[in-house]
Amino acid sequence: MKKSIFIAFVVSLGGFLFGFDAGIISGVMSYAGPEFDLSDAQFGWAVSSPSFAAMIAMLISGRLSDMIGRKRILLIVAFLYAVSAILSAYALSYQMLYMARMIGGLAFGAALILAPTYIAEIASSENRGKLVSIQQLNIVLGFFAAFLSNYFLNRAFVSGENLFLTAENVWRWMLGVEFIPAIFYFILMFFVPKSPRWLFTKERNKEAILVLKNMHGDDLAKQEADMIISSLGESNSLRREKVKLNDLFKPAFKLVLTVGLIIGVLQQITGINAIYFYATSIFKQTGIGTDASFGSGILMSLTTVTFTIVAILLIDKMGRRPLMLFGIAGIAISLLICAYGFSQATYKLTSENISKFEFEGKEKLEQLSGETFENDLDFKNAMKSTLGNQVYAKNEGAILEAATTMNALLVLIGIMGFIACFAFSLGPVMWVMLSELFPNMYRGLAIGFVGFVNSFVSWLVQQIFPWELSNLGNAMSFFIFGFIALMGFFILLKILPETKGKSLEQIEQELAS
Repeated sequence: MKKSIFIAFVVSLGGFLFGFDAGIISGVMSYAGPEFDLSDAQFGWAVSSPSFAAMIAMLISGRLSDMIGRKRILLIVAFLYAVSAILSAYALSYQMLYMARMIGGLAFGAALILAPTYIAEIASSENRGKLVSIQQLNIVLGFFAAFLSNYFLNRAFVSGENLFLTAENVWRWMLGVEFIPAIFYFILMFFVPKSPRWLFTKERNKEAILVLKNMHGDDLAKQEADMIISSLGESNSLRREKVKLNDLFKPAFKLVLTVGLIIGVLQQITGINAIYFYATSIFKQTGIGTDASFGSGILMSLTTVTFTIVAILLIDKMGRRPLMLFGIAGIAISLLICAYGFSQATYKLTSENISKFEFEGKEKLEQLSGETFENDLDFKNAMKSTLGNQVYAKNEGAILEAATTMNALLVLIGIMGFIACFAFSLGPVMWVMLSELFPNMYRGLAIGFVGFVNSFVSWLVQQIFPWELSNLGNAMSFFIFGFIALMGFFILLKILPETKGKSLEQIEQELAS
């Protein structure tokens, strides 16, 4: 078991780097966005471009790993993470920034697909849920490390204690730190074995059995080997048959593909990456200020870590279905609480507020002094019209902190509730179920296809979220996410199966028929 835990942890470090990249960018864009004077579309693309690249990686990495092995692709992934970190930190333009981040997107697209696939293939049925969930634990640890890194770098810059940190380079340090865990990941990947199930599909049975013995001992290794060989041994010709994307749409796969696609879409369309990637911006909208926004990111990521551990402890006891359904119900309620909190906000600047601002041109705001705005859209449009987009973007945190009257605690509770419920349901359980639902022969291709759809939805949500905030407002944006989560709950209530405690081969016999 200790070997399995170590291997699962190492392989899923790609998830840590994904979480780190996702968490880092929420702080980075507070500085890089105004520096490059980005429009809403450009801001969204700088954030979402890795997810766009990940779509390509997810579509091909599963099939490539079926051909040349999971381990080889994961080594490439680790290398690409390191390259992306360096190039992002040295980005001289908006175009260089998003292209460097797209390299990282190729890495995490492949990592998010292959890590749960690999872990499921080396784990026993009794521990598979826990081990695959380590992927999600590493993702949220990456978020936590990123928010912590952002917070301390931002504090060092704001306090003036480190003279080498400026508004022009603090975000570069935030991005460059990622190089350290990327190299660590690359080195450790040399210490993990090849997937035994992949070795069996390549008829390298002796090598596969040796891996199983090292992992589980002789008795369990024999049981696992017999089941795998039986599942794959229909005929040599079938094993050598080229698996095609069209095969996934056969009637036998209708249920598993439908379930996989629904949970893959739901995981992203409820707005998780919008909240993670734009966490600092979202907390600014509550009026708590820029520094407190960075601090709230730490609280958010710590909540994620805590409830991901809860999921790991419960997933093989309570089961996949209860965790998923309870979590999605909680997600819907939490998002609707956020929508209500934002809908009650009002915005008003006074002459006293304006006099305390420290940016040039603040006197232009005197014409709006004393005017009350009933929603964030009208207020922000008035600010942009008066100050200009770039000046407002650089000082949004201070302006909103001075002008906003709302129950910020209610929104914070809603966001933390959403994060907690996601962390013990859609976050880890989706990847566990995807690694279990599909037959051995089609697993890499099927997870890659669902991952492609998942990544496309993630990219779409990230891309349009700045536009949503600017054109629909905070309240409506969160209401849309909450309504979608509610619909997803009722759909999965009817069709979601339970896979707890069953071997991959048993699940294949029951669901793919």
